[in-house]
Amino acid sequence: MGRSYRDLVVWQKSMQLVTDIYKTTRAFPREEIYGLTSQIRRAAVSIPSNIAEGQGRRTASDFHNFLGHARGSLMEVETQILIAQNLEYCREETAARLLNQTADIGRALNGLMNSLT
Repeated sequence: MGRSYRDLVVWQKSMQLVTDIYKTTRAFPREEIYGLTSQIRRAAVSIPSNIAEGQGRRTASDFHNFLGHARGSLMEVETQILIAQNLEYCREETAARLLNQTADIGRALNGLMNSLT
């Protein structure tokens, strides 16, 4: 575990997701600033944050645990994207692109978690 978390492809992809979520949520209605906008942004930020924190821990089991937290946050983001799409806060194409990103991150997280066991 000597590498930096910044070298992890899954961290890099999750950082891009955060950027894309922030850009997408700029168009959400103002009344959602303390609702869905805030919630999806916090969940998205939690993904790379947990990856980074876990990689900084001393043991592989600690890292694995934090990757599990990141995966949970990823599922939150997926659900919130679907909610935003259902409420017509984002276009179907935008939601599909974001969901493709979350699926890719999910595969990378699963692979990394499997490599630690």
